Amino acid sequence: MTVEDIKAAVDAGNRVHWINSGYLVTRDDLGQYLITFTRNASAIGLTSRDGTRLNGKPDEFFISENAEVCHEVF
Repeated sequence: MTVEDIKAAVDAGNRVHWINSGYLVTRDDLGQYLITFTRNASAIGLTSRDGTRLNGKPDEFFISENAEVCHEVF
């Protein structure tokens, strides 16, 4: 997925993940797109600060087929 594909999917209400379902791409109240590890809420930006580099390989991002995501911290 490209950066534009990921942002469009998140904005459309889809659950976009990176590598596995434990990493969820979200948009915060400031409009920033983040990759968040759901077990401990640790987050990084979807892209580098200047927006030129995706933090992850494009083929590692996917839209979840399951609407349920685990947010528990173990």
